[in-house]
Amino acid sequence: MGLFGRKKSPPASDVDDSSPGWESIQTAFAVAFPDVEDLHFAPGAPVSLGGALDGISAYPTAAGWHFVTFGLTELHTKQSEDTKLSGWGYELTLLTPPSDEPPAWALRLLHGLAKATWSSGHPHDIGDRIALGGPLDGDESKLTAIAVMSEPAATPGQFPLGHYAFHRLVGITDGELQDMKDSSTETVLQRLSATNPLHVTDPGRAS
Repeated sequence: MGLFGRKKSPPASDVDDSSPGWESIQTAFAVAFPDVEDLHFAPGAPVSLGGALDGISAYPTAAGWHFVTFGLTELHTKQSEDTKLSGWGYELTLLTPPSDEPPAWALRLLHGLAKATWSSGHPHDIGDRIALGGPLDGDESKLTAIAVMSEPAATPGQFPLGHYAFHRLVGITDGELQDMKDSSTETVLQRLSATNPLHVTDPGRAS
């Protein structure tokens, strides 16, 4: 998996008391997907050592692999002066089609967007569109951009280090990106939901 090494994710009840933000994320996904054991991928360098994330978890659900990041919010202790917001105020999520293993491109995408946020100082808010400069999977996908929406499947219920939300990434084509610029992100996502109600990001989608 390149930048990431796989390891077993500890259950929420076993997370150290000094990581209440981490536990909050795990709890939210445990509520959304009860009895589903995730695969966890840890980067070579965590946020405390200059990395972009502390990890990414992938949950094998009926709809596919449901990813969530750890590290754009404050996971362990309060670091920022903003007592109301945890870190950047969100973690990224992504839903990909069912497969034997979580796709490596999804890990690269999530890590890359997190890294861009830390480097630029600009968060990825709901309604944003992000041109990727090439195929989303680094291959021949027609999905070349990302739209950001509110995560519909999981909602944080605990805010020990400040408020945060889950922001779902949805892969879109060049044409859909232009349509969003001409109308709105929400309008086009609503149109796409007619054939893709769960907003699965499938690199093989033709249009």
